[in-house]
Amino acid sequence: MILQGIVLRAVGGFYDVRTKDGGTYRCRARGRLKKAKMGLYAGDRVRFSATAGAEGVLEEIYPRQTLLFRPPVANAEQVLLVCALQDPPLSLQLVDRLLVLAASRRLRPLVCFNKADLPHAGLDELLVIYERAGYPVFVTSAKTGLGIAELRAELCGRISVLAGPSGAGKSSLINRIQPGLALKVGSVSAKSRRGRHTTRHVELLSLDCGGFVADTPGFSQLELAEITSRELPAFFPEFAAFAAECRFHSCLHAGEPDCAVGEAVANQEIAASRYEHYLLFLQEIREQERSY
Repeated sequence: MILQGIVLRAVGGFYDVRTKDGGTYRCRARGRLKKAKMGLYAGDRVRFSATAGAEGVLEEIYPRQTLLFRPPVANAEQVLLVCALQDPPLSLQLVDRLLVLAASRRLRPLVCFNKADLPHAGLDELLVIYERAGYPVFVTSAKTGLGIAELRAELCGRISVLAGPSGAGKSSLINRIQPGLALKVGSVSAKSRRGRHTTRHVELLSLDCGGFVADTPGFSQLELAEITSRELPAFFPEFAAFAAECRFHSCLHAGEPDCAVGEAVANQEIAASRYEHYLLFLQEIREQERSY
């Protein structure tokens, strides 16, 4: 019997595939798929032959709409960037880096400031920065339930990747959004103030309201290796309203004369922190381009 489904997880050469009717099959890949060296990832839509019991053999991988490599997820539609307001300390450079990477992969970026139950300062300023830049922003607490209903509604019916540093509370949020999953929750090291990894591999988790969320291993550093200096401005959406007024069509907004983006920063119409991180990323990418 030939069936279609979506790969929930890939571990040790086995692939758990969920069909539309909710059945789950443990599959191996056909030899030709292994030889093609395409890789198989959580989120891949596949065709497979059902064999004895709840087992099967993967026959075909359907074309992917999107593909992330770190974390490895296929066909995701949006990335929910989860960062803690405290514990571990908030890094806006990491927030902006992850937002750029999500946009470069044609994924819709969402921002979630978690652990709002802990003492924190500057939240109103953060909301102004990221809402004015055009991002949907959520303030949540997995402990108290703050913002969970609003966030859940945004995840229903889509394949979403939860990304962010270890210890930010991604697994706790998923547990609150979909009760009964009981994902393992880690803690933050008292010495380093960094989170301890609790997610060891990527897995798609089904939501009762439709759609899936991918719980992914935490990370703190990502390279911008596949983004060019010419592409980078497009991944800062708040630049768009001003860039058309720059003197030069090819303006990279890095000190050129009559740069409307630079003027907007000076007039506090673009957040200084966002522009500072843009220049940092631009320098990083230019150094990479010179080394090619």
